[in-house]
Amino acid sequence: MIRYALKCADGHGFDSWFQSAGAYDSLSEKGMVSCAVCGSTDVSKAIMAPRVTVKEDAAPLSAPSTPAEQALRAMRAELEKNADYVGETFATEARAIHVGDAPERPIWGQANLKEAKALVEEGVPIAPIPFGPPRKTN
Repeated sequence: MIRYALKCADGHGFDSWFQSAGAYDSLSEKGMVSCAVCGSTDVSKAIMAPRVTVKEDAAPLSAPSTPAEQALRAMRAELEKNADYVGETFATEARAIHVGDAPERPIWGQANLKEAKALVEEGVPIAPIPFGPPRKTN
């Protein structure tokens, strides 16, 4: 495993672990590395100093380290618990709920910029969320 300090085009810095340097390159080329703050896929490696930690001082890898990360984790858990994930059909599903063709319920998913603008122009209440789709597990 290798850890990289990354930054997006908007200047957000974050760290991420990869199986290898080649794994990072492969995922990055496919647009599968995204900013942990804004979701942008325009991500590059940031300059980082080597880190040597004493085992006693190391924080658990799964624990969020900042209040912002903790808030995002809590927000995501609440969203996943109370809303239906509709994926790439978000625009269609949101529109159907808005006009009454589908049962009213909280949903979340992905929409491209054109779809999102169209929904706003149609008066469909939507809001961006600061994270991407749920990860698939094997």
